[in-house]
Amino acid sequence: MPGPRRPLVVTADHELLDDLLRLAAAGGTDVDVAPDPAAARARYPGASLVVIGSDQVAACIRARLPRRRKVIVVGRHSAVDATTWQNAEPLGAEHVAVLPTAETWVVEQFSERPEPGLASRTIAVIGGRGGAGASILAAGLATTAVRFGHRTLLVDADPLGGGLDLLLGWEDMTGLRWPGLSGADGRVDPPALLGALPRRGDLVLLSFDREQLPGVPAEAMAATLDAARRGRDVIVADLPRQLDDAAVLALQAADRTLLVVPAELRAAASAARTAATIRMHCEDVAVVVRGPAPGKLRAREVATALGLPLAGTLRPEPAMCQAVENGTAPCADGKGPLSDLCRRLVEDLMGTRTSTASPA
Repeated sequence: MPGPRRPLVVTADHELLDDLLRLAAAGGTDVDVAPDPAAARARYPGASLVVIGSDQVAACIRARLPRRRKVIVVGRHSAVDATTWQNAEPLGAEHVAVLPTAETWVVEQFSERPEPGLASRTIAVIGGRGGAGASILAAGLATTAVRFGHRTLLVDADPLGGGLDLLLGWEDMTGLRWPGLSGADGRVDPPALLGALPRRGDLVLLSFDREQLPGVPAEAMAATLDAARRGRDVIVADLPRQLDDAAVLALQAADRTLLVVPAELRAAASAARTAATIRMHCEDVAVVVRGPAPGKLRAREVATALGLPLAGTLRPEPAMCQAVENGTAPCADGKGPLSDLCRRLVEDLMGTRTSTASPA
């Protein structure tokens, strides 16, 4: 189970870094350190707090890091000028702290802890090829998470995936879709965003407008992930194989990524390229193999070929497919092989699983 998210410090100024590490220690927290925005990008979306040194403000703007909440700029008195203050706004920084005057305040920022119950877990799902079954798995994970009492956001980030609203039977429900977030800049009020989305009970969905199939703006994805981390227990993201900036953000924020691959030789070969790309952005990647296997290719053979652990298998379920056609969400009744797989995957994600049985 992943550890708690930590503050991220972005600076190449060794004296400033020494000061910030001292202040973080005084606040009782450990921090991740990156010397520049390139090194920071992978940890940027998921950090509990981002502290950008005044020496890296301009570089972070050039790198087009997404706007997010809880960003502060810190510098020593001699290094903070009018330009620093002007550049803080494009980064979405809430404050500019000048040392040593603001040392006590900076310690307080480092000492803040997430409110109990607000720690969330994110799982991303990607198909190794078109029609692999990633959307079915993502929808099943979301409905299963809700059935086990987790407040859940299901994110449809694949514009060519057919629509998770259709898969859930929610196509006629009103609520905010991706086009309505196209102007989001990372300062969206989390409760307002989640409250505007289509929902049933504890399941909330963000999907595409049926009449528009644009890509997902990275800023909108950043705002969505930030809101979900504050108000959901589980985030399930259905991502495209061709990664855009928004999909990369979701991968970098994911605690685990599942690559869904049919049990076919050509599908495994295609998925190998996708797996290599995913690994650049997410450390915990596993494969789910979908049957049947026309050539008798075993699930563990597919996993071994990809160099990934096997998370489980998807088996044909004609009854479930018929139910989906009739507007019933996958795993809604909690029965069948897909429900069993999703239950185990959710338990693994949330650290509540007690069984050590093999997934295959």
